[in-house]
Parts: sequence; structure tokens; C-alpha cells
Amino acid sequence: MSKENTEYLISRNKKIYEVIIGLEVHAQVISNSKLFSSSSTKFGAEPNTQVSLVDAAFPGMLPVINEFCIKQAIKTGLGLRAKINKRSVFDRKNYFYADLPQGYQISQFNYPIVGEGSVIIDMPNGQKTVGIERLHLEQDAGKSIHDMDPQNTLIDLNRSGVALMEIVSKPDLRSPEEVSAYIKKLRSIMRYLGTCDGNMQEGSLRADVNVSVRLKGTEKLGTRCEIKNVNSIKFMQMAINYEANRQVDLIEDGKTINQETRLFDTKKNETRSMRNKEDAHDYRYFPDPDLLPLEVSDEFINKLIAEIPELPDDKKKRFIDKFKLSSYEATILVSDLETSKYFEEVVENSDVKLATNWITGDLFAVLNDKNLEISQSPVSAKNLSKLINLIKNGTISGKIAKTIFELMMDGDKDPSKIVEEKELKQESDPKELEAIINKVIQDNPDKVRDFKSGKTKLFGFFVGLVMKVSGGKANPQLVNDILKQKL
Repeated sequence: MSKENTEYLISRNKKIYEVIIGLEVHAQVISNSKLFSSSSTKFGAEPNTQVSLVDAAFPGMLPVINEFCIKQAIKTGLGLRAKINKRSVFDRKNYFYADLPQGYQISQFNYPIVGEGSVIIDMPNGQKTVGIERLHLEQDAGKSIHDMDPQNTLIDLNRSGVALMEIVSKPDLRSPEEVSAYIKKLRSIMRYLGTCDGNMQEGSLRADVNVSVRLKGTEKLGTRCEIKNVNSIKFMQMAINYEANRQVDLIEDGKTINQETRLFDTKKNETRSMRNKEDAHDYRYFPDPDLLPLEVSDEFINKLIAEIPELPDDKKKRFIDKFKLSSYEATILVSDLETSKYFEEVVENSDVKLATNWITGDLFAVLNDKNLEISQSPVSAKNLSKLINLIKNGTISGKIAKTIFELMMDGDKDPSKIVEEKELKQESDPKELEAIINKVIQDNPDKVRDFKSGKTKLFGFFVGLVMKVSGGKANPQLVNDILKQKL
């Protein structure tokens, strides 16, 4: 595997194959009720307790469009720099499965609510634009449960009718790394917009991954296989890796790749055939006779444009311009809306460089270790700002700050009070430090002679001794300055 230009290249018998990837992301719309009924969408409810007569497909029950879901889809389209279609049509996608009570799924086929757009992803060698083919609205199916009864499949319809946005990318992705960056960026945009929470553990964001391979330098796309319902970025990357190599091996063995739908077995780390890939005509799409074509006005769209917040790319540019951050630092800090808010609150009254280092270093390390979101941070932005100011004004050293930071994790304590209670204030009185340094020099005459004879690396030995004698409270810069004069 080569990572040059972030492409995933597979070498076989002196031939180089490139991998072509497209994603169909299913993003659950943040909405209190479903797409065509007033049933709750709350996650984790008892099975079949959030099911209306519409969701259960009782005869004579008619769907009624949820206007809020329409707004959420359009806002997402605006966030993807996409064309908003003023006229769209809901269709019936016909197939039969136990967790689809109607025998069809209400979706959109020829006339989606959102047309072509794009997403910019940050890669090690620069930015890349990934094309968006379309975004359409559809209702989710229920859930089939196969492991609660040895003989029967159980059906939970709580999810039936929940609004989904299917965001279809163009086949512009070339590696598992690009897929990871794309999913993270897409999730970030939707979280900024408040249109999808992106929680993959709860099924709010999952993707069908389309993979094909071709010889490097050729234009014609290979036969693609679709890996269904992958619900984590790690599994997407693993599935792509396996599937791409499987296809190359088939080609090298002189065999044919069948266009099909496959599943990814996370335990065996392999894809396996699910069914031959259906074409659109297999679903017998036709306009839903119970739903009129959806028409939105310029006024409706303009009101939503006015509600669009500052999105990640714009915020990144502002952070670079205003705070003089590197592109890498800004990318990290804007990747999550709550992180960007936390950062801005910290730097409002403290040093930008120190704030950036503490947030992306010590704070992120603790949050990752405790598996916490930044909104759950044990240290508030206000108190981290105070800690940074204590370092900046010389009250404490950076080393002492790390000790204080650990104590702050236990209940978001005020760092100033910790310094006072634990007597951790940095010693910055030149006379006090000079007395300590004089004693260290007097106690180590042989090391002084060695230093003066050319063993200058011993300077660190003296600094270490002074810090030890002072209990780590000596101002390191002053210690260095005074020692240089004395030695």
C-alpha cells in the first residue's frame, strides 16, 4: 500500500491498481418526530413504544410531511454548498422485508431535495474537494433482531419512519484515509448546523461503501461492490482494505467481479456476498400518490440561509487570520463545534499559543483517556484560562502547572486557590534563588571545575539540582540566567 498523494495503490505482478470509493451516507435528521408521523424519535426507548398507525402501515393511514425535517435537509444542503431544488418528489421504493411494514420505503429518486455540492477535506499533502452527487430524504426502516430468540426474528418498529438524509458522494475518494477525513468533515458540518448528531454508536450515521478497482492510469471505472450499513469509520477503513484486495486478487486470477451487495463481518475482518446488486428498476420506483410534489420558495430558502452559522471552513480561516494559528492547529480546533467554542472562551482572556498547546495537548489527552467529549471536560474554559495566565505572569512554572492541572481534574477547581492551598507559587525572587544557587555551587566544587574545563553539558546538572532544592518552585528562566552568571 502506498500513501503517496493519499491514494491507496495495490501492487500485483508489476501492475499497480488504484481504488475508487464512493459513499452513500445515511444521516438521521435531528427532529423530535418522524418524517411522516408525530411519533417520537428518542433513542433507547422500549421496543415498539414509539410507533404510530402510520409507522405500522395500518390501512387508510396517510403520511403527513414534517416541515422541520425539510428545513433540516435544506440547511444541510446549504452547508454542503449544494444546489437546493425548489421542486422535489417523494417516491415509493418497493421491496419486501419484515421490518418494512408498508412493503415500500418512501424515498426520493429522480427529483431529490438537494442536488450537486462539495466537501473540502484536509489531507497531509493539502486539501481535496469531494463532490456530492445529491442529498435526498427518506424514511428509515425498523430493526430486525436476530439474537434474542433461538428460533424467531423479532421486529422493533421504533425506528420505522425516522427521517434520514442520504448523502451520495461522487466516486472521488481514493483511500481509507480520505474516507475517514470525509466522514469526519461531513459529521462536523452537520453538527455545526444542528441537523444530525453524527452518533455512529446509536446508528445516527452509517454508510454504504462502494468500492471498485482499476489499473492506475486508466479512465474506465471497474465493477463496483456495495458494502452495506457500515457504522464506524474504523470498520469502513477495514472493509475498504479487504474488499479492494479481494477484487484485485479476482482480476489477477482471471475471474470476474460481480456487481453485488456485500456485508462486512467485523469479527472475521472480511466482506461476504449478501445479494446481487439491484438496479433502480428492481425497486419499481413510482411517485408516492399520497404525497404531493414538494415545492419550496426562494423566500423559504433565504430564511434558512440567514440561519446558517459559521461553518468549519469559514471558522478555520478566521482562526488562522485572527489568532495566527497554523492550518493544522486550526483544523483540529474547528473539527468539533464544542471544541471551537471552548477554545474561543479560553483565549478571550489568555495567551493564544499557550491555550492552543494546552487544549490540543494535555486536555485532549485526558479527554481521550476518560472517553469524554469536550462538553464534559472536568476543567472549564474559565479555569483553564486562569491556569494559563498563572504561567504567563510567572506565578507558576509550566511544570508546576501540570501538577495543578491534575488537581483541577477533580471537580474543576480554581487554579489560583490550588496554588495558595498547596503553596505552589513559583519562586521568582532573584535573591532567594541566588542563595540556593550559591549553595549548590559550593556543595559541588568538582562539577564546577569540570564545567569550567569544557564539560558544558553539566549546566543541566546544576539546573536540576537547583530545581530539586527549591521543590520545583524555582523560576526556570531566572535559574538559567543566574547560573550562567555564576558559572
